[in-house]
Amino acid sequence: MSGKPAISLLSASVAKALDGELMSTGAFSVDQLMELAGLSVSQVVYREYPRSSHVKVLVCCGPGNNGGDGLVAARHLWQYGYQPTVYYPKPSSPDLYKRLCKQLEDLDIPIHTTHTSDSFHQLLNQSSLIVDSLFGFSFKGPVREPFGEILSAIVDSKLHVVSVDAPSSWEIDEGPQKEGPLKNFNPNVLISLTAPKPCCNFYKGKHYLGGRFVSKAIKEKYHLQLPPYPGMDQIVNITDEPLATV
Repeated sequence: MSGKPAISLLSASVAKALDGELMSTGAFSVDQLMELAGLSVSQVVYREYPRSSHVKVLVCCGPGNNGGDGLVAARHLWQYGYQPTVYYPKPSSPDLYKRLCKQLEDLDIPIHTTHTSDSFHQLLNQSSLIVDSLFGFSFKGPVREPFGEILSAIVDSKLHVVSVDAPSSWEIDEGPQKEGPLKNFNPNVLISLTAPKPCCNFYKGKHYLGGRFVSKAIKEKYHLQLPPYPGMDQIVNITDEPLATV
């Protein structure tokens, strides 16, 4: 271990409170936070997986804000020259998500909104990388279908996976599933947002932090210890850094 101070871990309940604080006293809109989060995700993909070997990216989106982060990431990845495809089996109805999908449609990015096992396996076979933006810090098990089948297929595919905020199916405060087909799910790369969550104590892989929007006042209120971001990057590599619960 280095002599650096430990990076703060946010429990699910504290993460929810801090998120609310960002959108109240912090004066951020959900659109802004989603845009910055998705931008961070796209930078991690660009940093870790060059287009020359991973141009076809399958972005798997859930129905909540974590899925919205994935929709934003897909748009940025297209701008970088990747060929993203979005798998969105339970699209959200609020206008924000419809606008994000319209932005993707205007770029001719395919969006698949119905799930069948055959169609998903076909997309996996055509992909070189998966972005897992199915569940975020509000996830509480069990994993409901079709997401259990989707995650099992992702694990079986052996493709590299970048998970957004937490590996989908992991309990935010307790870590991976203790039994069943997803108990060994451990993505190759994880990008925590705002601050890592306690489940990161169980994570083994490349770990980044994204979400360069936390003010000094909020850091002080929540006693957060966060690393500095280098230059103009929206991400910072925190692999092997010490972590500690707030």
